[in-house]
Amino acid sequence: MTFTTYKWTIERYHRAIDAGLFDDQPVELLRGDIVVMPPEREPHAYYNSEVGDYLRVLLGNRAKIREAHPITLPNDSEPIPDLAIVKPLGTVYLEHHPYPDDIFWLIEFSNTTLNKDLNAKKAVYGEAGIAEYWVVNLQDRELKVFRDLENGRYTTEQTFKTGFVSPLAFPDVQIQVQQLMNPQQ
Repeated sequence: MTFTTYKWTIERYHRAIDAGLFDDQPVELLRGDIVVMPPEREPHAYYNSEVGDYLRVLLGNRAKIREAHPITLPNDSEPIPDLAIVKPLGTVYLEHHPYPDDIFWLIEFSNTTLNKDLNAKKAVYGEAGIAEYWVVNLQDRELKVFRDLENGRYTTEQTFKTGFVSPLAFPDVQIQVQQLMNPQQ
C-alpha cells in the first residue's frame, strides 16, 4: 500500500488559518506539510525576548527584529523562526509576511527542537535562498552559523562558544556570542 499525503500551498494554508482551522494549535508550514509546534516554555520565551532586545540596540533602525512571526517562502513554507532580522519595510508587512529578499538572517533557539532546526528548517531556509541562518544550541551552549549558499544548500558551517560574530548583512556590527546564550540586562 502506498500512502500519499496532502500537500498544502501557501494560499490554502492561509485560507485554513482564516477559517479558524488551527486556532487551538500552533503550527507552521514546511514544504507543504503542516508541522505542529511544541508549546513555548519560559526559557525559550526569555531568550527570544532578551536577544531580540539586544539586537534592536545593536542594529537600531537599520533592521526590524520580528519575534516568533511567520515568514513566507517560495517552497510552500511559512515557518515561524524565533527571530527574523528583516528589512524595516513598515506597512508592507500588512500585506504579506517577509519574503526571502526581505530577510537579512534568521535565528532559532534550540533545545527540544534541535534536530528539526539543524535539519528540516536549515534545508527549507537554504532552498528559499536565506543568506544566513543561526542556531543557538541551548543544550551545548554554542552558536551554529550557516552561510554561503550553493544550489540551495549552506556550504559553510561555523560553531562559536565565545567571541564575536558579524552578520553578513551588517559586517560592522559585532554580536557577542555569549549574549545569545546568556542574555544580560
